[in-house]
Amino acid sequence: MTSERREETGGTGVRGGDLVFRHRLATRLWHWLNVVAVVVLLMSGLTISNAHPFLYWGEYGANFDRAWLDVPRFPGWMTIPSYYDLALARRWHLFVAWPFAFGLLIYLLVSLFNRHIARDLTLSARELAPSRLWRDIKNHVRLNFPTGHEALSYNILQKIAYVGVIFGLLPILILTGLSLSPGFNAVWPGLLDLFGGRASARSLHFISAGLLALFAVGHLLLVLLAGPYNQMRGMITGRYRIPPDRDAPRAKVAA
Repeated sequence: MTSERREETGGTGVRGGDLVFRHRLATRLWHWLNVVAVVVLLMSGLTISNAHPFLYWGEYGANFDRAWLDVPRFPGWMTIPSYYDLALARRWHLFVAWPFAFGLLIYLLVSLFNRHIARDLTLSARELAPSRLWRDIKNHVRLNFPTGHEALSYNILQKIAYVGVIFGLLPILILTGLSLSPGFNAVWPGLLDLFGGRASARSLHFISAGLLALFAVGHLLLVLLAGPYNQMRGMITGRYRIPPDRDAPRAKVAA
C-alpha cells in the first residue's frame, strides 16, 4: 500500500501515528469495482470450466483430444449460478467483463495523468539490487511491515506484484477473454493467432484467472496481517493511520 498524495503530507515529515490522506478517489473506486468484478468473474468462470473441465494447447480441443490438464469440478458454493447453467454463467461473465476491462483502461489513463504510475510504481535499478530484494523478502517472511514514513511507499515486492498484475496479468486475461468471443473474432480475427489458437487462448485465460485468484488471496492475507481496520479505512475513506516507528517510544494512538 502507498500514499498517492505523499507530497501533501510532507513526505518524510510525517510521523508514526499521523492520520494522512493515502488513496485518491479513482484508486478507491477502481479497487472496489475490481473486488465485485473479480469475484463474479471467477465464480461464473468456474461454472464455465465445469462445462468442459479440460485444457488443451493449439487451435482446437475437444473430448477425444489429449488435454494437458484435467481441471477438477468445482462445487456449487464456488460458482455463479450455484447450480449448473452454462448460458446464465456466460451472461454473468460477459456482463461483468466489460466494466472490468474498461475500468482498467480508465484507471491507467487517470494514473498516467496524475503521475501515479511514474511516482509510485516505477522500479529503480537500486531497488532491484539482489541485496534489496532479499531484504524485502526477509521482512515479508518475518511480517516486519514498513512503519513511519516508509509505510507511505510501495516496497519492492509490492511494486513488482502490482506492475506484473496491472501491466501483464490483467491485459493477458482481458485479451484472451476477448479472443474467445465469436463476435470479437469477427472484428479482430488475428487475435486468436496471437495466442496460438482457441485452445491455447482458453488455457492462458484459465491460467491467468488462477494467478489472479492467488494474487487476491495473498493480498487479502497481507491486509489481515498488516491491520485490517487501518487498511480498510484507507481504501474506503482515503485516510490512513501511519504505523508507529519501531524504534519510537510506544504511545497510545487514537484510531
